[in-house]
Amino acid sequence: MRNLRIGIVVGEVSGDQLGAGLIRELQRQHPGICLEGVGGPAMREAGFEVWEDAESLAVMGLVEPIKVLPKLLRLRRSLIRRWSDNPPDVFVGIDAPDFNLRLEQTLRKRGITTVHYVSPTVWAWRPGRVRKVAKAVDKVLCIFPFEEKFYEAHDVDAEFVGHPLADNIDTSMDVASLREQLGLTANNIVAVMPGSRSNEIARLGPVFAAACARLVEKNPDLRFVSPMVNARLRREFEACVQDAGISNYIKLIDGNAQSAIAAADVVLLASGTASLQTALLGKPMVAAYRLSWLTHLLHSWFNLVKVKYFAMPNLLTDEPLVPEFLQDKATPEALAAAVSDLLSDVERRVEIERKFIALRAELARGAQQRAAQVILELAEKN
Repeated sequence: MRNLRIGIVVGEVSGDQLGAGLIRELQRQHPGICLEGVGGPAMREAGFEVWEDAESLAVMGLVEPIKVLPKLLRLRRSLIRRWSDNPPDVFVGIDAPDFNLRLEQTLRKRGITTVHYVSPTVWAWRPGRVRKVAKAVDKVLCIFPFEEKFYEAHDVDAEFVGHPLADNIDTSMDVASLREQLGLTANNIVAVMPGSRSNEIARLGPVFAAACARLVEKNPDLRFVSPMVNARLRREFEACVQDAGISNYIKLIDGNAQSAIAAADVVLLASGTASLQTALLGKPMVAAYRLSWLTHLLHSWFNLVKVKYFAMPNLLTDEPLVPEFLQDKATPEALAAAVSDLLSDVERRVEIERKFIALRAELARGAQQRAAQVILELAEKN
């Protein structure tokens, strides 16, 4: 068995976790494999050679990336030069489509096999990007079942491998034990997750904190737990909590999002990966999101969004199960009312849990093993 080299580029925290799982599986299936590129701390710990930290790519929206465009362009040129001089057997772009698709297209033109793991949301907005995907990649590894059919209709080689979160969710966690471990003693607990980026905390942090204050006014016995991605975001959200006067009602913890979600009765969250994680744990949730005003304006003007819902669980179930609030509709009053409704309706929460468990069974297919197998098969062909 010859040694293989795989280049990988990820963006942000969720990509780092996904990349780390893929790296471990590639190493298991092909001991001695060389893995290099852009990654985060979880990937580094798994044995990845990090050339640049993944946080460099953690920007979203139509306008926000412009601020860091020179740095992103320098990074892309550097990666193209290094991999052109010493080509990997396969390049894998994990998420971060605005950066990775252009990189993949250039590398593919230079004879490098390219794989994109986690489909861009071309089925949801800017569907014309599917043409860019077709030019950029040899294979798309999809984490949702409907994506494979979408790509088939556009003559793009794609395969549904399942969702790693569904494989790795711990369903044996006991709520009472988790609450004891987290130091939560109230009868009703709400997990609060305002986002994993500074711009999300800036837009949603004050709104979420104010919603919690309204909930406490109605139910003084209610308590909150908020898992924070890193120390910087913790400080930013802590300021929001203090301004809202609820410091005595909310517990901020470092990481451990899965335990916080599993310990809660209801979750209030910024829509994103957290919404799917919450669904896979069978927990009712309320989702909100706020884009920058200019990004939202461009979305509206050009009718870029092609789906009815923005919370991923609502796109995967037969009926929407997640109350969602976008832009100006994401007010403290609206969020507090939606959370309160779920807290008071036990039957509804049980029904939501049942449907989310069925969704988990559909998505749990051994994603990392399947993804690694596809990547290694492509590498061996080279």
